[in-house]
Amino acid sequence: MAQDVFSVEQVAAKLGLHVRTVRNYVRDGRLKAVRIGKQYRITATDLAAFTGLPIAERAPAAELSAVVELGGVDRAAADRISTMVLASVNGPRDAGERPLRVETIHDGERSTMKIIVLGDLAAGADLLRWVASITENPA
Repeated sequence: MAQDVFSVEQVAAKLGLHVRTVRNYVRDGRLKAVRIGKQYRITATDLAAFTGLPIAERAPAAELSAVVELGGVDRAAADRISTMVLASVNGPRDAGERPLRVETIHDGERSTMKIIVLGDLAAGADLLRWVASITENPA
């Protein structure tokens, strides 16, 4: 299980303290930290022990990571598909829905296009269904 790790600057911002004050706490041994290179890192557990505040448990999260390859796509079709995909991603979202990150790549020599989608599972699934519908039923 991954654990949250914070920089001295992030801890200072969370606690409303000056960065030097947090560094002094670390150097004095009052706040446990690990030195990585020239910077300190403080785990959420150590921060909670220092402040006496409980750690809020994070709900498990899942994220979509997908690559779609479309064959037989010329430059004009790639531009059209790319514009439609990016417009749908940048359009209005439901409340609480995380944004998708999308990249499109066209390989003119092979006449292929790749669409890379990262983000929310439900929104990503909707986008992939939409891509399937426009590629299976070209206008």
